[in-house]
Amino acid sequence: MGEKVVAGRFDLSDRQHYRDKLRQCLTGLERLLEERRFDRPRNLLGLEIELNLTGADGMPKMLNGQVLERIASRDFQTELAMFNLEVNIAPHRLEGRVFDQLGEELRTSLAYADRKAGEVDAGIVMIGILPTLDRDDLVSSNLSEVDRYALLNEQIVAARGEDFTLDIDGVERLSCTSKSIAPEAACTSVQLHLQVTPGRFADVWNAAQAVAAAQIAVGANSPFLFGRELWRESRPPLFQQSTDTRPPELQAQGVRPRTWFGERWITSAYDLFEENLRYFPALLPICDDENPLEVLDAGGIPGLSELVLHNGTVYRWNRPVYDVADGVPHLRVENRVLPAGPTVTDVIANAAFYYGVVRALAEETRPVWTRMPFEAAAANFDAACKDGIDARLRWPRRGRHGAMAEVDAVSLVRDELLPLAEAGLDAWGVEPADRDFYLGVIEERCRRRTNGASWQAATFHRALESGLGRDAALAATTRRYRELMHHGEPVHTWPVGLPEPVPAAR
Repeated sequence: MGEKVVAGRFDLSDRQHYRDKLRQCLTGLERLLEERRFDRPRNLLGLEIELNLTGADGMPKMLNGQVLERIASRDFQTELAMFNLEVNIAPHRLEGRVFDQLGEELRTSLAYADRKAGEVDAGIVMIGILPTLDRDDLVSSNLSEVDRYALLNEQIVAARGEDFTLDIDGVERLSCTSKSIAPEAACTSVQLHLQVTPGRFADVWNAAQAVAAAQIAVGANSPFLFGRELWRESRPPLFQQSTDTRPPELQAQGVRPRTWFGERWITSAYDLFEENLRYFPALLPICDDENPLEVLDAGGIPGLSELVLHNGTVYRWNRPVYDVADGVPHLRVENRVLPAGPTVTDVIANAAFYYGVVRALAEETRPVWTRMPFEAAAANFDAACKDGIDARLRWPRRGRHGAMAEVDAVSLVRDELLPLAEAGLDAWGVEPADRDFYLGVIEERCRRRTNGASWQAATFHRALESGLGRDAALAATTRRYRELMHHGEPVHTWPVGLPEPVPAAR
């Protein structure tokens, strides 16, 4: 979806031609897998973070075009709405002091971007959902001025054929409608990429699915939307509902949503790409001139552009990625579970936990997905989104084949998953100093039962108790969050509440 797309109309022949090209691409992928044409193991990770722009008052600023002009770096790109940006960090080898290196690069990039945003009276906020967003902010006129976003909005709206219904029942309930996909822009996330060989792909993807609930439990940071306190991590239900091409009748028939957790463990990356073609019609039926099978017959490597484009319009929380770098194809698992923020240290700690625990789970002799129904992993994901660090999850009991037990998410992470993450990071060759510092951040969140969502909620309620109205309390919470975010200490150390006002001088 990153390439420039020229908006236009599609007719019936376009969709049929696109479907034929998708089948060719899938056959091409199958041949690449059979012929073992993929890149050798390189232990590469990548990182993308979606960001928000706000003014000094904590309200969103629709200025990403102006800010990007000032930043003038290819590391920063537009995102869906005018108050969004995305920063991309170049791939790194997963070894040594990689997490400290990532942290330093992120701090430098974000500080520079924040200074440039300040030239137009805006600033960077790294948070799952900006608490001050209003329904009037999330309308089609505030989508970024990029052809692909306008075209994607047009096609999803046409596929649905009616207003989108947003209905999230959490601490409070939100029920409203939208005429566009703009509410999706409220969801700002961290995407963690891991390049894997075809032989390891299924094990890594299955492990990522199994641990997604634990990631959310310790990393939740999106408790508010449109002035309501909802789920501790409200991005997943919001993302699903704001991109849902299914009217109620198709939902009742069991048609799958384009944003989804999945429904089964897999045995190959091919399974996911094939599912995408089988279940999801094209949104952007744009074809190029490449014949992937002719390219393969000639000994070349096809770009599979139609498959890549289609894959970008199916929003799995762990997405398969096919790409070609330096003429060699590779596969990545893109983990899209986590919200942005609260601080760079928190983001890197979440990454260290993920890369470590996925490595360890993928290499277990009795993998967790052989002992755990997929339905339990999906239910765990929902429970973690709703309850965050207070969630209770179902997990296989040690030493009892097939037995599942309900466990407190904090206990699961602290007692079972953190030791696995430590072993996984050792297997990657990460330096003990990096390993211990960043996993220590996760351990402290568990000990204090604190993450970004719990801090936001507690500070908001403290502001209400001080006499502020709801909107003023959300704005004050956002301003305090932004201040502490830029100070950089991890969220478990943040004092709850707003700073005491400074007495006026006499």
